[in-house]
Amino acid sequence: MAGPDPEALVAQVEARCRRLETPCGQGAMVWRVWGAGTPVVLGHGAQGSWNHWLRTIDALTASGRMVIVPDLPGHGDSAEPVAENPDAMGDALAAGLRAVVGAGVPVDLVGFSFGGVALSCMAARHPETARRIILVGCGGLDTPHGHVDLRRISGLRGEERDAAIKANLLGLMLHHPDTVDEFARYQLIASARLARYKTAQQFVMPDRLIRVLPQVTVPVDAIWGELDRPHPDPAAQAAALRRIKPEADFRVIPGAGHWVMYERPEAFNAALIAMLDRVPG
Repeated sequence: MAGPDPEALVAQVEARCRRLETPCGQGAMVWRVWGAGTPVVLGHGAQGSWNHWLRTIDALTASGRMVIVPDLPGHGDSAEPVAENPDAMGDALAAGLRAVVGAGVPVDLVGFSFGGVALSCMAARHPETARRIILVGCGGLDTPHGHVDLRRISGLRGEERDAAIKANLLGLMLHHPDTVDEFARYQLIASARLARYKTAQQFVMPDRLIRVLPQVTVPVDAIWGELDRPHPDPAAQAAALRRIKPEADFRVIPGAGHWVMYERPEAFNAALIAMLDRVPG
């Protein structure tokens, strides 16, 4: 899906959305909405933005869903929350979601990495917002953290800078070198420049998700990349999740790294739609 002009690609997809703003801290939280039908919210990862989900939006709208993708507080075009803690994040998300879909309307929540923990915190604190949660490569399960190899990019130029960007994508987000395309490079830099939420790692690790999931009353399932670098060994992740949610459907996408929905979009989208098609409970 990525082409030679990533900015044009983002603009093209964004031009088809309905952009909404809701109060957040001293400013606004930005929501982008595509399609119509059963609502599903997609939460992006730390240092990311709505376009983490660029290869999933059209697949979900084609399946008859209203796709709602916020820039999480302190990321993308959204203002910072009143405080950098789970309660403030959950409150901002819940208030915004009520404005977008209406009060008392539970929705399907799909959260990637940091976004999965943020949406779980919202569902625990505001149970009326959630119909189900699907976690995608989330930390906070109190499992061993994998080796993440990130290089400093600031000050680099030309080929040296390009090599560092590629190394960082392979050191965290993607597994296969041939998936490090122009859009992946663009997304890494563009979203990181806009991110102001400085404590995302502390928000998640090591066990935030394990501590909040017992308070979540709706079904919780998960999708994982087989080769997820920061949260490796899908079998260990599934075991940790099922200690809290024994009936969790846990699916592994072969050949995918952490950013599973970008690296293997066809397999990921098929798994996600199959999960969403199941009646919760």
